[in-house]
Amino acid sequence: MGIGVDSSLYVFAEDFLGEGPESVLDRAAGYGVAGVTVAVAGERARDVTPHGRSRVTVRHDGVYFEPPAELFRDLRLAPPVQDGVAGEPLAALRAATAGRGLRMHGWTVFLRNATLGAAHPDVTVRDCFGDPGSPADLCPAHPDVRLYVEALARAVARQGVDSVVAEALHFFGGGAGYDRCHVALGPMDAYLFSLCFCEHCMARAEDLGVDAGVAREECVRILGGVLAGDPPAQGQVTRAALTAYAGPEVVAYARARSETVTSLVSAVSAAVSAEGSLLVFLDATGGDKGWADGRPSPGLAAHEAWQLGVDVLALGDLVPCYGVLAYARDPGRVAEDVGAYRRSVGKDREVRVVVRPGLPDTDSADALVAKVRAARAAGAQAVDFYAYGLLPFPVLDRIPEALSRTP
Repeated sequence: MGIGVDSSLYVFAEDFLGEGPESVLDRAAGYGVAGVTVAVAGERARDVTPHGRSRVTVRHDGVYFEPPAELFRDLRLAPPVQDGVAGEPLAALRAATAGRGLRMHGWTVFLRNATLGAAHPDVTVRDCFGDPGSPADLCPAHPDVRLYVEALARAVARQGVDSVVAEALHFFGGGAGYDRCHVALGPMDAYLFSLCFCEHCMARAEDLGVDAGVAREECVRILGGVLAGDPPAQGQVTRAALTAYAGPEVVAYARARSETVTSLVSAVSAAVSAEGSLLVFLDATGGDKGWADGRPSPGLAAHEAWQLGVDVLALGDLVPCYGVLAYARDPGRVAEDVGAYRRSVGKDREVRVVVRPGLPDTDSADALVAKVRAARAAGAQAVDFYAYGLLPFPVLDRIPEALSRTP
């Protein structure tokens, strides 16, 4: 199939284990994609898998290869290793993809690891009250975490992948990692709850001239009031609204998080490059906004990435490739989001856009065609599809038409 659109299909390692690499790769090649983005370092999850070895697949934290001992020997943190890696399955997979003319990208979850967080609670995020957030959320400001992340990036690059696709290489949104909350929190309250006030985050902010103690006190005051019954803040999170609600020091603290993320991404990109690969930075903002129903709030993802500590302009100068999650039903919204990122990261950077071919935001082949066209027209050089093992075969069968009908 002569298709000019660069593209890749996201695939979990369990897909290959359940269906066999030959079967999965034959299907991927038949869809017309240029490569597969393989989960080589994953996170804990429990997924419905319609054509997997089982109809529900339980995934674990860890890597699907033996980490080079010399990279982690002197580090406090090392990645858990998945079962069944003694036979070097990634080496066989590299050969199989190359034999079909497919690229192989290494999908790596960096800062979400509940196993490491449970074993080393001090490396996870802390809210303004000093309480731990999600045990899976490693703090990017913690020195041990930063060493671990750089070593993991090198380890993945050494697996011979065409690129290291970096997921969760920034702070996280969505509140403080609670499982149940029966308090009416507004968007700004939830954002304040998500800010990490561990000693390392506070020290880095202080180094940038921020009074981190004042910022923390303001968050405690506001959230303490809401938890006690005060009405929550209304409206979306913007810097102007946050300044009015929580004060300038809280906004300055939020801004300081971008230095933590930018410097870490810079180190990771350099490490990956030194190992002969390249980094694709995945910005989760669009995914957070549209994950549940494909109806993101009005603010464009590129304009709200700062909430995760992501400085799009700065990272555009640092990474060779920027990944955008376009989880929206409306092709027009996809175009707007992609266009905003395209303008921010610069013309000399590749932009890869990830779309979902099925629910909750794509209900037909025509809808997928429209979104792929919108992404390409807005400046995306590549369109990737998430994810093989989560989608029924009839939904995956939409991909060839979307690629063949896109200029």
